[in-house]
Amino acid sequence: MSHKNRDEHNRWRNKTVAFRMSPEEDKQLETYVKLSGLTKQDYIIRRLLEREVIVQGNPRVFKALREQLVAILEELRRIEAGAEMDQEMLEVIQMIAVILDGMKEETAYGN
Repeated sequence: MSHKNRDEHNRWRNKTVAFRMSPEEDKQLETYVKLSGLTKQDYIIRRLLEREVIVQGNPRVFKALREQLVAILEELRRIEAGAEMDQEMLEVIQMIAVILDGMKEETAYGN
C-alpha cells in the first residue's frame, strides 16, 4: 500500500469526504492551497480540524506569491480607476500579509 495513504500519525487515510463548491469558492481555495505549499488534502484537513497552517517556503510557494502580488497590483490599479474593492481579493491580501508576517518572524528567529 502507498505511503500517501497514511497521515503524520501513521494512520490509514481510507475515508473519502466530498462536498460541492461554487466556481468562485474553488478559485479561492486553489489560491489558498498554492500559497500554503501544502497539498489540497492536507490544507483542507488542517483547516477543518482548526490546526495551524504553517507555510514552508519553496519555489512553488514563491511563484504563487508572485502571481498573487501581480493580481493584487492589477486590482489596485482597477480600484485607483474608481472601481470597488473585490472582497475575495481582500481576503487573499490578508492571507499574504499573514504569510509574509510569518516569514519575517522566522527570519528574525533564524538570526
